[in-house]
Amino acid sequence: MATKRFKNGAWEFRIVRSGLLPKPVYVRFDNEQEGETYCRRVEALLDRGVVPEEFLEGRRESKLLRDHVRTYIETQHASEEDLKLLTIVLSRLPSDLQLSGLTFAWAVEWVQTMKREYNLAPSTIRHHVGALARALDWITAKGDLPNNPLRLLKKGYASYTQADSAALRHVEGAEEKEDNERDRRLEGDEETEIRKILAGEKPKGKERAFELNHAEALKLLFDTALESAMRMREMYTLSRRQVDLPKRTIFLDKTKNGDKRQVPISSVLLARLTPYMEGMRDNELLFPWWDGDLDKRVLARTTSRLSQQFARVFEGAGCGDLRFHDLRHEATSRLFERTTLSDMEIAKITGHKSMSMLRRYSNLRGSNLAERLW
Repeated sequence: MATKRFKNGAWEFRIVRSGLLPKPVYVRFDNEQEGETYCRRVEALLDRGVVPEEFLEGRRESKLLRDHVRTYIETQHASEEDLKLLTIVLSRLPSDLQLSGLTFAWAVEWVQTMKREYNLAPSTIRHHVGALARALDWITAKGDLPNNPLRLLKKGYASYTQADSAALRHVEGAEEKEDNERDRRLEGDEETEIRKILAGEKPKGKERAFELNHAEALKLLFDTALESAMRMREMYTLSRRQVDLPKRTIFLDKTKNGDKRQVPISSVLLARLTPYMEGMRDNELLFPWWDGDLDKRVLARTTSRLSQQFARVFEGAGCGDLRFHDLRHEATSRLFERTTLSDMEIAKITGHKSMSMLRRYSNLRGSNLAERLW
């Protein structure tokens, strides 16, 4: 049986087999159970006198998908969202899956597994496929893979077929998932009610107002979200030097997609930022919740705390189903409704890489199109 130990944040397994392996083989896994499963498979082969190809002397590079994806993560500028998704993808794929096994048939079967075993929504399936496809693009470009099978999937691959629905009937609690995108916007007087709570008013049905630490910063974060369509993390990590008031521009160094971006400051946001930033030093952080530590766990905790804080505010304002990220959707919708900016110009502001992601907003300009008809 292979021995194991937890070292430097991962599980290290030591495999020894006299007469077959010239020296001990060390393999590392983030997940202990995954490592044990892999070692059992290897030892079953060794019991039959078969040495896995990746253990043979003279092997220049691992043929395991997981190793190539990890190299991609370590050497390429993958987005934070892709990093999260790839961690999930690798945890669900067989640990001994090799590049030679990445065929079109495998791609179809993997998508089918995400539907029938994990019962994921079509949009989630597309996100998983997209993250791995970008990694495979890099692996293919290096010449380690003849082609990227995920790029061969037909349009609509993530939608549930009749066969998928039939298979799910035998799975308790599973159901066919529809391809519905979240489309929550501020309704009626919700924005007014939220501002009342942020200003210290007592929620309806409550005896006292919420105690909100850094109330002015919370108000500004809410305003910035609605006026800029920026993501939460992009906002709370801002420093004074990134905000150029004379040029009415916010300079984002690195976004979720890994790119730099310039976000124009509206007249409304300018009026909020000017007094708030008075007297700030260039290297001073704009908001008080983050200390500058770029550790992913620290950033995740900060995002979680702020999300919970605003969830409480939204609940007090009578819109408990609203999420902070919905404000980005609201802001993007307003750019389409209230400006004459082109789709490309709006994409540059919001940071949407794919124009297809903005297509759902096109209906907001139906009246504009009607005015241009004869």
